[in-house]
Amino acid sequence: MSISTMNNKKETWQRYSWLGWGVVIIAIYIWALTGLQFSGVQESAREVSFSILHGLTHPDFSYVYNGSGEDLVSLIIQTLAIAFLGTFVSALLSVPFAFWAARTDKNSRWHVRSTTGKLVLVFIRTFPEIVLAIMFIKAVGPGSFAGVLAVSIHSIGMLGKLFSEAIENMDRGADEALEAAGGNRADIWLLATFPTILPEFINYTLYRFEIAVRSASILGMVGAGGIGTPLLFAIQTRTWDRVGIILLGIIIMVTVIDWVSGTLRKRLV
Repeated sequence: MSISTMNNKKETWQRYSWLGWGVVIIAIYIWALTGLQFSGVQESAREVSFSILHGLTHPDFSYVYNGSGEDLVSLIIQTLAIAFLGTFVSALLSVPFAFWAARTDKNSRWHVRSTTGKLVLVFIRTFPEIVLAIMFIKAVGPGSFAGVLAVSIHSIGMLGKLFSEAIENMDRGADEALEAAGGNRADIWLLATFPTILPEFINYTLYRFEIAVRSASILGMVGAGGIGTPLLFAIQTRTWDRVGIILLGIIIMVTVIDWVSGTLRKRLV
């Protein structure tokens, strides 16, 4: 077989490869749809849908702030406090886990310290935040404290992984220069390693805080404090105008946090 014939076959495959991928994707969709059981549409679906739509488009603005401590503003502040404190605690606790899991010796194929550290972080990340919240509610009772514990423990698994990757990929030129100048390990850590990885740590912490805000909004549905509790009650009682104003508040909160966090991260990186 000549080289030109092989090149023509390769070009033909590259030109029509999208057909093969299209068939694979369609097959996956068909497989997924055949695995679902369609139970039909309830008779009250039309009335309920219109009721939900009317409530969402006519939110209850009297719930924004009434000074009771159970209004929208107060609970959004509580949600932000849960996310902030949980992220702050996890950022501090993730640092030793990150150095435990980071593989600094690239020559050896098997690194016991790094491997065990990574396995511990994987084990921590295995538990979803809502499962941790339910467990902590049983241990410390319902409220914001359980939410802070759930966010902080789950965030350790994620931040520890990101921090360890930042340590592994850091530029070690400053470390080597300081070591060549006669610096000890403490000098290398304080003057070279820490200033190099600190911007990455702060960047990942801000990103994790964005995720924690969304998570804290949901944890209240199981009794872990925040805006999720009144949202669940409003849905159960079909108070759709209350649901509308709570969702509007969550959207505004998440949008503002994303914008502020994104702005800070752009200045750091």
